[in-house]
Formats: sequence, structure tokens, C-alpha cells
Amino acid sequence: MPIDYDKLKNWHFPDLEHRYEAKDTILYALGVGCGADPVDRTELPFVYEDGLKALPTMAVVLGYPGFWLKDPNTGVDWRKVLHGEQGLVIHKPLPATGTVIGRTRVTEIVDKGPGKGALLLSERDVVDKASGDLLATLTSTTFIRGEGGFGGPSGPTPEPHPLPERAPDEAVDLKTLPQAALIYRLSGDYNPLHADPDVARGAGFERPILHGLCTYAVAGRAILKACCGNDPARLRRLDVRFSAPVMPGETIRTEIWRDGGVISFRARVVERDVVVLTNGLAEVG
Repeated sequence: MPIDYDKLKNWHFPDLEHRYEAKDTILYALGVGCGADPVDRTELPFVYEDGLKALPTMAVVLGYPGFWLKDPNTGVDWRKVLHGEQGLVIHKPLPATGTVIGRTRVTEIVDKGPGKGALLLSERDVVDKASGDLLATLTSTTFIRGEGGFGGPSGPTPEPHPLPERAPDEAVDLKTLPQAALIYRLSGDYNPLHADPDVARGAGFERPILHGLCTYAVAGRAILKACCGNDPARLRRLDVRFSAPVMPGETIRTEIWRDGGVISFRARVVERDVVVLTNGLAEVG
């Protein structure tokens, strides 16, 4: 059954209220690898309640509507869904604790043609409930394999950020924990692909894989460390394209190009020399 463009484009998302405590902020940071060095005081504020700060990338799990494309009423075969791109604009630093409202919307569905799939573009605002301040805007591109040809618009599609042709200015290696996916999923993404070996094998992987948004956050940590002195208030934007999965326990090397406040980056798994994130763009203050 083809995608119903009008129905999916106008999919209703109720406002989602999300209360989070200090332990949730710490759990998220532990899930993306913070605190691996017990004497690194620059990361301590992300995992210790005394002076606690939220990682900017934690916005991706706040006000999250869940895996809504699994609802059969969407007309989408959820098994054909891949996360293609993720963007984040930070308008104000995230409070370490608080209550936020998530407001999600579908912005476009691009028809790539019969047999070629579709791109679903969506946005989510994360708003502080107490003040009404807009804290972050998230953008996501989801690739739906093989479901093109439904008569939707053929474009435009987001242009990827081009990486410089020169060698990277620096690289940051961060090793993930073997149990990283099991910790990260406690922040809200319970897809069994990241926990159950049988489900992973059924999807073509030898073992459970790391969440793409966990890999994204590890690259964000590298940008924070190298370009922001681990000050979360200095990171303004983080956009990336997903290119390959990471296995928990692997080392992620984030390669960084600096051009003033504009940072280009990509990430690769050291052990397999595979690029897992590409066309990365960060803006720092």
C-alpha cells in the first residue's frame, strides 16, 4: 500500500511534556561515554550532581515522540526505515533539570521514485515549560527504503555540508563501552536492535549495534572537547549525515576542520577504518 502523502504530511503529534531529573541528565552523559577518565575535571560536570550541566546533544532525547512510524496507521513499513541525517540548533543551554515540551511536525515527504524510496523530513522544538523559552530545534531526515512512487514532490532535498579537501586540523579518539547501547537505551530509545542479539542478527548484524544518536553524541563530545573547552554554552549547532553503524566497544575518531566558528567534521571507527558519520557541521561561539 503506497504512502498517503497528505495523511503522513499532516500527522498529528500532541505536545509531549517531559520532566527530567539530575539522574536522567547523568545517565544520558554516561550512556555517551562521559566520565571514562575519573580525573578529567572538564567532564565531571556532566556526570556529577555538584555543578551539573547537560550535554547539548541531550536535546535529542527530550520531548521525543517515540518510534511513531511503527504505528500501522502511518502506512509505512517500519522495518524499511533508516535514520539518514540529524540536525540540532541550540537556542539556549539546556537546564540540568527541568520540564520541557516537545513539539514535533512533519515538514516534507520527498518521493525519490518507484523502488527508490522516500525521504521524510521532520522537526521538533524543545521548549522550557516554565519560561516558554525555545531551547532547541531538532531536524531529522528519515529514509524509507523502497516506498517511493506515491506521487509526492521530488524535492528539494537538504544539501549535505561539504567537507574541506585539506587534511583534518585535528582528531579526537573516544572509545565506546561494550555496554554503551544498553546504557544509552535507558534514555528513551528501546529499539531491540540495540539490545537483543537475535533481533540484530535478523537485521543482518552479527551483534547489537550502537544507536546512531549515541554515535552522534560521541562526535558532539569530541567537538565540545576540542573546540569549546567542554563548555556546553559554546556549542550552537551540530548537523551530521549517518553513513555506517558502530558496534559497542569500538573507538570513534572524530576528524575536525576549523574555519573560525564553523567546524566541519566526520567520524570513523578506528578498528575497521569505516566512516560512520560524514558531512558534519558544527557552529561554536
